Amino acid sequence: MTEHAPSDRPTVRLTPKAEARAIRHGFPWVYANELVTDRRTRNLTPGTIARLEDAGRTPMGTVAVTPSSKIICRMLDRDPDAVIDEAWFVARLERALAHRDRLYEAPFYRLVHAEADGLPGVVIDRFGDIAVVQPNAAWADALIGPLSAALTAVTGVQTIIMNGTGRARAREGLDERTEVLTGTAPSAPVPVPMNGATYMADVMGGQKTGLFYDQRPNHAMTASLARGGRVLDVFAHVGGFGLAALAGGATAALAVDGSETALALAQDGAVATGVADRFTTRKGDAFAVLEDLGAAGETFDVVVCDPPAFAPSKNALDAGLRAYERVARLAAPLVAEGGYLVLCSCSHAADLARFRNASSRGIGRAGRRGQIIHTGFAGPDHPLMPHLAESGYLKAVFYRL
Repeated sequence: MTEHAPSDRPTVRLTPKAEARAIRHGFPWVYANELVTDRRTRNLTPGTIARLEDAGRTPMGTVAVTPSSKIICRMLDRDPDAVIDEAWFVARLERALAHRDRLYEAPFYRLVHAEADGLPGVVIDRFGDIAVVQPNAAWADALIGPLSAALTAVTGVQTIIMNGTGRARAREGLDERTEVLTGTAPSAPVPVPMNGATYMADVMGGQKTGLFYDQRPNHAMTASLARGGRVLDVFAHVGGFGLAALAGGATAALAVDGSETALALAQDGAVATGVADRFTTRKGDAFAVLEDLGAAGETFDVVVCDPPAFAPSKNALDAGLRAYERVARLAAPLVAEGGYLVLCSCSHAADLARFRNASSRGIGRAGRRGQIIHTGFAGPDHPLMPHLAESGYLKAVFYRL
């Protein structure tokens, strides 16, 4: 798909009751009930680039329209005549890259974090000369060609992989597919240096893009608390917290996860990091393993629980908060006196206050008391858009019990 010239693109218009001021002040979305949805608008191809006007016909910017989505318009550019082509992508990517170049010496990071980097619905993680792109919005899926060309031009990556999986694509009416857009798919997991450890990222078949860069600062904080101690890393995935702790001087780490594939990658990471003699894994349901460890009287100096999103939507919030409380209740007895408990949530719907309260209730129900010594968030390669609370999804609360 190529974008129409600005003079040829359709116009969509806010309803008189829509809050145009929010859009003017930077809010990036228009909801379906805020747009005049006549037959012409409803018949637009998902991802169509259009000119947005307020109810008084004043131009507000260039948007991408997906008629069937609750988020019917995503703001791409405040210029109503912006041309969304390869040069436009280059400008956005150069701005994103300049920030990451200041943060990191090695090219392993999240390069684009959707709306916050001016590319709504687009996630790009970089693994050296490999980039994994998640076009989670219809407009980006349609313009993946110029986006990929711009990505090569700006970063020089040799391989670009499109990861078209996840709930976000389904909400946009997009199919699931993973394919190599340029270059050659890696024949083995990609080693990623981070916090003194080496992680193995399966960029073709792993969760999301293959690795979670967002926890980098929380890994580092945990490592500083774990020096000389034993660590339990629950919902470990590829060993994020455990390997960082071992690299930072922990004496031993046990990684627990339900995925044998993820634990194999974690074990390979331990070998690559040079800490395999201090690293063990245990496959099983996290709740069951926590109960078993408690029944066995096991204790650790640092316990970390980084579960999947238990509350991915408002409808799941109550059940999700109960799950977070249960995690805390089962994990707290495993923390040695004076040790640390790190509880994480990546749920959009559970804000920090609700998550912290649920976690603290669980600790109290376990008969423990604690201080909150630190609250962590996603790293600076995951910038927040101030207008979108959803972009601040990751929370990590550090307790001393």
